[in-house]
Amino acid sequence: MMKIKNFLCLLFLVAITNVSFAQLTDLARLEYSFIPKTKSEDQYMRLRALVNYPIELKEDTYFIIGAEYNRVILNLEDDYPFDASLLETINIIDLNLGYTFKTSEMWRLGFKINPRIASTLTQSITADDLFLNGGVFVINDRSEDESAKRPYRLILGLTYNTTTGLPFPLPFVSYSRTINENWSFAIGIPKSNVKYFFDEKHTIQAFASVDGYFAHVQEPTMTDDGKSVDHISLSVVVGGFGYEYKLSKYLYAYSYLGYTARLDNVLRDNDRNDVFSLDNLNAFYLRTGLKLKI
Repeated sequence: MMKIKNFLCLLFLVAITNVSFAQLTDLARLEYSFIPKTKSEDQYMRLRALVNYPIELKEDTYFIIGAEYNRVILNLEDDYPFDASLLETINIIDLNLGYTFKTSEMWRLGFKINPRIASTLTQSITADDLFLNGGVFVINDRSEDESAKRPYRLILGLTYNTTTGLPFPLPFVSYSRTINENWSFAIGIPKSNVKYFFDEKHTIQAFASVDGYFAHVQEPTMTDDGKSVDHISLSVVVGGFGYEYKLSKYLYAYSYLGYTARLDNVLRDNDRNDVFSLDNLNAFYLRTGLKLKI
């Protein structure tokens, strides 16, 4: 059972590495997420802002620079055996650097490096607040190929994430395909879905995805049994339905409503071992926002 749990945590951490790569086509995004705790007044909220700027170096070759800010708000109203006020706000700040170029008509290479600050930020930043993610990807993109009977996009890659604690890269695979003018699907991590296009403006989908964070607690608190809390993490596997509305050529509004299949909000010690579970009961999940994409 422990091996299965460790594998799921690893899968989650790999997925978080690739979220920013999957969204490098987003020029900007504003987003709100909400998970109420089951049988409690506690709540998890996340405010998110993202911006990417592609710079064309030459034809079909781009350098992408961007930044992302996540502010996680934990409203912990229950009685806990530690000082919950030290965990009220978690800040995750990313610098996104990407480089991509075509190697042939259908194939493209992509590289990404993602320095990150993930911390409660109640004190000055230290080395414990810093993390490094990155990856190299090969993309076979026939999504706009009119000669293809069923247009698709395949992404294969290797990723590295310091939060996994593993000193070697891990594989990444994502495959998406257009079935016809009304249907498409995507299989991969962090998200798989099946989409139905009513028309150019209205799209609905069934989805399954992973979400969450891993961050350093700058002012370690102690539980009643004397264990030190040095890190906090949330891993969520969620399924549900989403709706997307095209406001203009590049601007979209979206909303996802689902229910978690796995939710694990955990306090960890300096060796990243579990110390205290804040929540492991499944709950409703809401994510909504605006995105500007190419």
